[in-house]
Amino acid sequence: MKYPNMFKPLDLGFTKLSNRVIMGSMHTGLEEVDKSGERIAAFYSARAKGGVSLIVTGGVSPNIEGGTGVPASKASFARLDSDEAIPIHQKIVTAVHEHNSKILLQILHTGRYSFAPNLVAPSPIQAPISPHVPKEMSEANIERTIVDFAACAIRAQKAGYDGVEIMGSEGYLINQFIAKRTNIRTDKWGGSFENRIRFPLEIVKAIRALTGEKFILMFRLSMIDLVEGGSKWDEVIALGKQLEKIGVNIINTGIGWHEARVPTIAQAVPAKAWTYVTKAMKQQVSIPVVACNRINKPSQIEEILSNSKADMVSLARPFLADADFMQKAKNATPEQINICIACNQACLDHVFAMRICSCLVNPRACHETIYKKTKTKHIKKIGVVGSGPAGMSVAAEAAERGHEVTLFEASEQLGGQLNLAKKIPHKKIFDESLSYFSNRLNSSGVKIKLNKKAEISDLRNFDEVILATGIIPRTLDIKGINRPNVLNYIEAINSEKSIGKRVAIIGAGGIGFDVAELLLQGISETELDEEAQLLAFQKKWGIDIGWTSSQSGDRSGLSKAPQPPMPKRKIYLLQRGEKFGRSLGKTTGWIHKAEMMLGGVKMLGNVTYKKIDDEGLHIEVAGVEQVLQVDNVVICAGQVANDELKKPLEKAGIKVHIIGGANEAKQLDAKRAILDGLELAERIG
Repeated sequence: MKYPNMFKPLDLGFTKLSNRVIMGSMHTGLEEVDKSGERIAAFYSARAKGGVSLIVTGGVSPNIEGGTGVPASKASFARLDSDEAIPIHQKIVTAVHEHNSKILLQILHTGRYSFAPNLVAPSPIQAPISPHVPKEMSEANIERTIVDFAACAIRAQKAGYDGVEIMGSEGYLINQFIAKRTNIRTDKWGGSFENRIRFPLEIVKAIRALTGEKFILMFRLSMIDLVEGGSKWDEVIALGKQLEKIGVNIINTGIGWHEARVPTIAQAVPAKAWTYVTKAMKQQVSIPVVACNRINKPSQIEEILSNSKADMVSLARPFLADADFMQKAKNATPEQINICIACNQACLDHVFAMRICSCLVNPRACHETIYKKTKTKHIKKIGVVGSGPAGMSVAAEAAERGHEVTLFEASEQLGGQLNLAKKIPHKKIFDESLSYFSNRLNSSGVKIKLNKKAEISDLRNFDEVILATGIIPRTLDIKGINRPNVLNYIEAINSEKSIGKRVAIIGAGGIGFDVAELLLQGISETELDEEAQLLAFQKKWGIDIGWTSSQSGDRSGLSKAPQPPMPKRKIYLLQRGEKFGRSLGKTTGWIHKAEMMLGGVKMLGNVTYKKIDDEGLHIEVAGVEQVLQVDNVVICAGQVANDELKKPLEKAGIKVHIIGGANEAKQLDAKRAILDGLELAERIG
């Protein structure tokens, strides 16, 4: 077997897990809106069928106070504080058990992270991500909440769950009790370390007493809070040992609070970045310990397990990207796995905007009952022009439905602007998407014609033609715009090494930030080996790399200050508007803005562009004119649709569809492009 450690069973004594991979907890947004449980059951069923040994559900509140603040009825999945919701959960459990996987209910109380006005917490300290100040919990409320956790676990057991995961990390209620940062109580629930951990220990004891010994208890323990006032490492160890002593079967790793100013799961985080923490905990306890965060390939899982960094590995977003991840690994065909690219665009960004979660590279995720895979009854000859994300998506989907598909690409390689994206620091992972789609196109029988700019004569014999020809960078009407030192973003990315030391970037959307990051660091950053990437990440973001062996106070894994690398260039990032980052991802935009701060980028808003000449870029800000003495000016001011074939095709009487950027060029959006491809392939019939 290619991955022997990954597929080694794990015996918990009273039950056995078929392999060492867990599908980690993810809130999908279905919890509140799916009143029947059909969509959630289909979502989990697909992953169980794909071969994962253990699934952990999205967080379920034990009472009304513990919810996220999104309205949910008692009969919904979102909270399990009455028997009315049990039938929905039974439907989910049955769907998973049909495929011989096990499933745990995650019990999650948000505490001060709730968006509801009735939120509660150990102390009345407002979270930076919540609009409300929480009410301090009385002792009676604390005791009742412990009972609510236990009652929720009993209902989960009645519904058929194999166990529960108790969410004790990421800055949620239990974590809020543990940390001095959020617990300033002076009663028996605060003050000393022993008092601050009383709440989680009492919850575990209550659940174990009611559910018995043959019920999996997994505790998600915050091993590195990454916030001031968080837990010390010796405290993390002490709590881990106490949890083992009172009946926890598995300890899962939690990394960072939601308010931490260190990326923990985004593209900026190197693969396996946090396994050193899990390895350190594994050396302290005898029960299985689970590694998590930024692990997305079978080879990474195997390395972690074979080097005793963990007993199990938890993947969350990778199971959004590919429900059959495990089966493909078992078949020794990892090249067929649709790899998670850690973009957050369709998963976390959707959830935090109160939308249904999905996946940029797999729009079927959480929509399994909507986008069903079906075969066509009427085979057509389809020509697809352009092999960016929209073109590859529609070509693969149409061919898999049974159509005869030919894909035309004017350049020498598939991928369109994904080939630009992969040159941006932290985005080399787009190579994985290109490899996946290439394999998928070939296996589905798509005829690929590279170095072929499609003409009308090439397209006459197709029943339908799909234009996925992407976009063209927008030009600006500025005096001097045609000077040789002025480049559009495509030219800048492709010729980064020849760009001077002082650069002005016009346009501060997603492309502008990407180009700024590239020019700060250079393409060579993407070529660092794994160890060098990890060290650079830790220094840049101020992570205490000696955390597990030193007594670094209560900074909980943070060093005294970040040590960013010396930027390769002086960058000016300019825009006409005032607020920067409007178009950036909801959960990753802050990272890109922090990258600018760490790189010394000067961001100027409300800019009027006057001219470009030998002196540099002439601008006006708040009525004051100035000259930026720069070597190059890079235009990142949007794009226009490349739809030049549309009218000639229509004139020739050829049925034509337009998708992706060629249809709407407002933003470069691979998420929309791939979904466009899927939906059009379904509509073609």
